[in-house]
Amino acid sequence: MSTKITVKGNAKDKAKTVGRRRFLKAATATAAGATAAIAFPQVSRAQTVTLKMQGAWGASDIFNEMAMEYVNRVDAMAGGRLKIDYLVSGAVVKAFQVQDAVSEGVLDAGHQVTAYWYGKNKAASLFGTGPVFGQNAHHMLAWIYQGGGLDYYHELVQKILGLNLVGFFAMPMPTQPLGWFKKRITSVDDLKGLKYRTVGLATDIMQAVGAKVTQLPGGEIVPAFEKGVIDAFEYNNPTSDSRFGAQDVSKVYMLGSYHQAAEFFEIIFNKTKFDSLPKEHRAILRYSAEAASTSNFNTAMENYSKDLRKLIDKDGVKVYRTPQSVMSAQLKAWDTVLARLTKDPFFNKVVESQKAFAHRVAFYSLLNSADYKLAFEHYFPGELGF
Repeated sequence: MSTKITVKGNAKDKAKTVGRRRFLKAATATAAGATAAIAFPQVSRAQTVTLKMQGAWGASDIFNEMAMEYVNRVDAMAGGRLKIDYLVSGAVVKAFQVQDAVSEGVLDAGHQVTAYWYGKNKAASLFGTGPVFGQNAHHMLAWIYQGGGLDYYHELVQKILGLNLVGFFAMPMPTQPLGWFKKRITSVDDLKGLKYRTVGLATDIMQAVGAKVTQLPGGEIVPAFEKGVIDAFEYNNPTSDSRFGAQDVSKVYMLGSYHQAAEFFEIIFNKTKFDSLPKEHRAILRYSAEAASTSNFNTAMENYSKDLRKLIDKDGVKVYRTPQSVMSAQLKAWDTVLARLTKDPFFNKVVESQKAFAHRVAFYSLLNSADYKLAFEHYFPGELGF
């Protein structure tokens, strides 16, 4: 049963009632809008931007997957308003031309390593393949972000080299193997006269121990080995090495070395383009590098370990630990190379900064770290063989 309510009143009263209703309706709408604004204060109003990035890696290299981990984090953090169109090596320029292409605006961004432009200034390698004072790659990445390394890097690329670049670093790479050989390396004498592929300051180190060094991008290594242009080579890790077919041309893999004990990805942007972006986008590009760094290392541990076992168990590769005598010779080679290169004031101040940071951080780390080899041998006795 319903009750009909009749409102009585004159025309003036009715006009007041209608006006009151309109006011309340408008006030409610305004309040709802204000509530929405308060609830979503961080919604980006920046215009959507797409950046074209090229890597320095061949199509099959796991480094492209690691680059995409960076790209995906940028996209996710920006809510689709900042996108990166990622291309593999050779899509626009060759691997060693990425830096120039980004500086000149042919590309907006690049994903590479500093050793690839070491020919312009040898200090480039200090941000990837520098001397070892007891520190590891994690310590060196801490130096870049906490010890002033990033400022030195920008001083080098922007002021000394005059390049239109800004860059960040990601992925503390595990020690790179000494590499692939025709026979097992048992002493430093076995390296003398070998035509050996590497990049960056590692060329100086390996030359100092007697090798004849050639610098080649990853995609050219196996053809050069097959043609006899090189006798031995290193690239980076078991996954990348196996994907370009190192195991098909060599069955001897030497692990452990000081030639490239700590390297990182260098993620670069055209500075004019970068500076034109909204502040929030610039922050996303920087801090996505830190996020991708963790993801990249996790990806590396999963894949590198599996692929090393595959090289041994399926492909018949003989894996050996590089002799300590060879590593000692490499350290002496570093002494010789540094004595020469630190005559350059900029090179010297960067090395001194790294050395001071490494002294403090490695002192703490080495004193405090558990003996992981002892623990491994406790549970898996006899496997390491050294």
